[in-house]
Amino acid sequence: MKFLNIFLAVATASVLSFLASCTKENLSGGAGETGKPDSTEKPYLPGEVIIKFDESLSDLLDESGLSKAPATRSGVSTVDELLEAIDGYQLERVFPEVKATETRSREAGLHLWYVVHFSEDEDVKDVVKKLSALGEVQSAAPVLTIRKAYSGKVIPFTSKAFATKTDGTDPERKWQWSLENNGGTDYRINPAFEVGSRPDDYPHDKEASAKFMKGYDIGLKAAQKKAGKGDPSIIVAVLDEGVDLSHPDLRNSIWTNEGEIYGSLDDNDGNGYPGDLHGYDFLNDRGVITWDKVNDSGHGTHVSGVIAAQNDNGIGISSIAGGTPSEPGVRLMSCQIFSGNLSSDMVTLARAIKYATDNGAVILQCSFGYTSGDANPYEYGTGFRTEEEWEAGSPLEKATLDYFLENAGSENGPIKGGLAIYASGNEYAPSAGFPGAYEKCISVAAVAGDFTPSTFTNYGPGTNISAPGGDQDYYYDFLEADEDAQRGAVGCILSTVPDHVSASGYGYMEGTSMACPHVSGVAALGLSYAAKIHKHFTAEEFKELLYESCQFLTDDPEDESNSTILKGNKFYYKWQVDASELIHARLLPLTSYRTKMGAGVINAANLISLIDNSGTDMVFPNLYIRTGSKLTADPSVYLDGSTFTVTISDPSVALVGKAGAEGDFAASASIDLSAGEVFTFSGLKSGYTTAEITSSEGTQNFIITVNTGSSSDWL
Repeated sequence: MKFLNIFLAVATASVLSFLASCTKENLSGGAGETGKPDSTEKPYLPGEVIIKFDESLSDLLDESGLSKAPATRSGVSTVDELLEAIDGYQLERVFPEVKATETRSREAGLHLWYVVHFSEDEDVKDVVKKLSALGEVQSAAPVLTIRKAYSGKVIPFTSKAFATKTDGTDPERKWQWSLENNGGTDYRINPAFEVGSRPDDYPHDKEASAKFMKGYDIGLKAAQKKAGKGDPSIIVAVLDEGVDLSHPDLRNSIWTNEGEIYGSLDDNDGNGYPGDLHGYDFLNDRGVITWDKVNDSGHGTHVSGVIAAQNDNGIGISSIAGGTPSEPGVRLMSCQIFSGNLSSDMVTLARAIKYATDNGAVILQCSFGYTSGDANPYEYGTGFRTEEEWEAGSPLEKATLDYFLENAGSENGPIKGGLAIYASGNEYAPSAGFPGAYEKCISVAAVAGDFTPSTFTNYGPGTNISAPGGDQDYYYDFLEADEDAQRGAVGCILSTVPDHVSASGYGYMEGTSMACPHVSGVAALGLSYAAKIHKHFTAEEFKELLYESCQFLTDDPEDESNSTILKGNKFYYKWQVDASELIHARLLPLTSYRTKMGAGVINAANLISLIDNSGTDMVFPNLYIRTGSKLTADPSVYLDGSTFTVTISDPSVALVGKAGAEGDFAASASIDLSAGEVFTFSGLKSGYTTAEITSSEGTQNFIITVNTGSSSDWL
């Protein structure tokens, strides 16, 4: 059973997509929503088309002023002549111009993407056809709509079952089999229904517990023992419903954009998005994140808890990389693209991806995507079958994904490039859905507590990796229909949800949506460890480590060493009605999944071990300073040691001192990290000078460049 679907429809095909499955001082605002009401009438927005101009027109477009504000003239005569025949048109650049990132945006061609607004009486397909015929337009496409459709609800973790502990441990970790699977009777009773009246020998408890196998988890315990529980320098962008910023198990893991004021109309940091203290609501174009609308499912909050609920705080659950009260973990950036039953769209999604890139995220957590091209069309419609079809149908999405994959991270941090992690889909189809199936993304299939494929998961081509996603149909496939009320939270994934969804703030979901954050969390933990030991990777190198870390599932169809896995049969969506037009078998041999679940099931402990012996050592970076300005640098980000000394060759260009020591600048300075000291560099005149930094690791050389322009935004 899936809990939540989203539908992404395109003009050329009926393409589905899925979401498988404020503090109390009013952080979650309700007023001012401007998103579009959900509608099933069109697979694309009326009155809007996206176009990409040819690169040769870049200067002309700048001269028209379109990069600053929407206008009714592009300055391109053929385009303007055509559009004048279209009622009520206006052009708007998709991405706001942001000084700090404009150079790389232009290098990626993102400044050439525009939205053409026009009367809803005009035919979208006709406008696309006319614009596509112009040599000045590289690409023209409808603005795909994204709407949510529910096929189930969160199973609440009831308040009666909820507990708190004074010893600092997380009381509900015992139900999180995906993090530490002890097998057997540990999971025999669903705590959501355990109210003290059920006998120890409740029917089917024995059968259900047999479907959990000891050790069949993500290897988190051993990984955290060595790597810790996350690092705040690693930012995960959650593209989903809004994340509950006030949740007691999440509020200390929320990313903060220093200098911004929550929900303000002022863009204090100049990134093009006012009031974005903890992320942005791209659907309603504001800095206020919402999670408590009547039709919000809690989906964004649920995936967030798997990644970064705070550990060892005496309440609720544990997570993969959420840190502890004394040692903060990874940060969650809420990039809200869904809210209640409002419809979203491709421009909204593209802006969210670019925002995440430009504001420091290195992982995109994306539990959504198009229906597989091999899904049963009678149940799910049709989807993209090839990468070429997907790119043609969603060109702006691919462009912004490529921008993230190339530009996220840093040459001087743990990773250069980004990791885009997607759920593979819940149509039990023999191929993954896009964009996860794009060769540069990571597509995650789901497994149950015995590592058999979940009854709903997509698999096959495009699938890269597997992770626990739950499977309540499997765990209770022996129940009678009148026992449906007792069906299987025991087989699902327990995580955080808003209190309007579950009074306890916790609940169960299942789906490849839940498998996806397990991979995002393990990747975030691995990057946290890489930062801790000063290791650097390219995104491609790190992806290969993720795949190499996998366990249990084998690529060899003849290998029976894991004989408990992928043997026998399993029902798939047994609750569906039999019909002759259903093209997929409901009872499949598990051997059908051999070699088709990606590299295997993610394992955090294996990943941490691989990081030790891979990658390259970080180096202290070259510095870029504006004349008359100062730049602070913490050498512990790049190098081991507790004391450091910097010596500058040409003190007429730049000087160095300790942060906070005003006027105390010289050609050389030393700091002691144990005393909380870091370096401050002062730019004196245009030019450059060599410098060296010395620590217990030895000496490294670097270059300081001083100029009259803006300082670099990368450090």
